[in-house]
Amino acid sequence: MKKLAAVFVLFLGMIFSSQAQNLSELSAVDAVTGSPKVLGSMVSGKGIVLIFHSLDCPFAKMYESRIKALKATFQNQGIAFALVNPESGTGEADQMPLRSFIDQSGLNMAYLIDAGQAWTKIFQITKIPEVIVLAQGVNGLEIKYRGALDNNPQAESAVTEKHLERALNQILRGESPTPGQVRAVGCNVRTY
Repeated sequence: MKKLAAVFVLFLGMIFSSQAQNLSELSAVDAVTGSPKVLGSMVSGKGIVLIFHSLDCPFAKMYESRIKALKATFQNQGIAFALVNPESGTGEADQMPLRSFIDQSGLNMAYLIDAGQAWTKIFQITKIPEVIVLAQGVNGLEIKYRGALDNNPQAESAVTEKHLERALNQILRGESPTPGQVRAVGCNVRTY
């Protein structure tokens, strides 16, 4: 029985190790630069916030100023930010509106194209905007928080729970975010 338990623990360790390694190796085209980005190389400090986003989602538009404020607050503390679009192609005609959005919005971050929705599937994203916070763990990149930015997408002035901000502050203090997941509200991701 002990041997069976040891084999099971070893098997689980290999699964989690390979998943963490796979997260680091994920790549996507950045619409801003037109070049591929590898997720592991984008995490140089304390972690990265991936915000699943679409130009067609009104909820994403409502969060623009909050995303800018979060980036301004946490970028200098070692947290990187990137938008991920699961509904765009990688052609030049698909990249232009995303590049224009970054230029006009002032968000000034990578805008990754999730071609084939590989990232969406791996992270099990169902809403836009939905965030994933990744940080280095024992076995490589680990999901530390997933879900909503806060508890009121429609009225920033009525927000009473800043879920993402709390999670990032906890990560910076070396703590595990609690809760580690909050249900995201927004547009449904169109799957292909």
